[in-house]
Amino acid sequence: MSDLPKVIKDKMSHQGYHFVGKHSAVKICEYTANGLEGKTLCYKYSFYGIHSWQCIQSTPAIGCDLACKFCWRLIPEEMGVPWNELNAADNWDDPEKIVDGMIEEQRKIVSGYKSVADTELKQRRWKEAREPKHVALSLTGEPTFYPKLSKLLETFHKRGISTFLVTNGTLPEVIKNLNPLPTQLYISVEAPDEETYNKVVRPKINSNAWGRYMETLNMLKTLKTRTVLRMTLVKGLNMNNIEGYASLIKTAQPNYVEVKGFSYIGGARNESRGLHMSSMPTHDEIKDYANRLAELSRYKETSEHRPSRIVLLSRDEESAKNRIIDFSKIGQ
Repeated sequence: MSDLPKVIKDKMSHQGYHFVGKHSAVKICEYTANGLEGKTLCYKYSFYGIHSWQCIQSTPAIGCDLACKFCWRLIPEEMGVPWNELNAADNWDDPEKIVDGMIEEQRKIVSGYKSVADTELKQRRWKEAREPKHVALSLTGEPTFYPKLSKLLETFHKRGISTFLVTNGTLPEVIKNLNPLPTQLYISVEAPDEETYNKVVRPKINSNAWGRYMETLNMLKTLKTRTVLRMTLVKGLNMNNIEGYASLIKTAQPNYVEVKGFSYIGGARNESRGLHMSSMPTHDEIKDYANRLAELSRYKETSEHRPSRIVLLSRDEESAKNRIIDFSKIGQ
């Protein structure tokens, strides 16, 4: 593939995506903008000490093998484009080119905030934003499709940039062979059981997506890095069977579980998905669900971020105590 289909590229450009090479992209996050404007910061700042204004929201692979009903991103099939036309299967960009491009595009994105840096705090943050210290590989698509992912992580780490990799877990063989591992590895949790999973994520290519997903969860406790299960809860869709979620947590034994409420934005507003504003749980509903889940899984509530409607559970006292990232160790 030499380029993205024009209909997809035009739509994504209109939505604020900046493209890097043939198959990667970055986009400013609401909380990156907030950080530059001196406003409310991201849950990653509250939970893990990530400087929102120094964070690149990105992906090295725009295509995805799932079509989750609640996903706020663009689903290409809804625009008549097969998912595999969004990946460069025979001509992938090199990691160094991607890292350079992502940093360059991020600097372009934040450049406009210099004009509103009218306080000492904003001026300092604007200067710091030009030297990113963190990258979230989670923007859109499935990053484990990128075949040079290990080298990409290594390149970021060598530059002192921490990495949060978010994956849907359908490619366990990729995760198993990652070297190095990301600073923090997220596995998305969309459902508590196979029946709900298939209804929610709508796999595009793999009839055994649940089996492969469970293979990833079973592997998680053996990995030598920080691990997270990130739940997105949608009223009327996947808030059933809380015992099933507790079982998944016991299987994976992650350091952290993020219990987050669905947001009715972007692609999730597509009428064909059948979701509504009423599908959004309130923060109090998320907090109640997280408390019950903590009891069933024997995790402990550690923190919350009301603007994002998210509650953090920790596996034990050690995880709770050590949740703030030590940036001085990145790349060592």
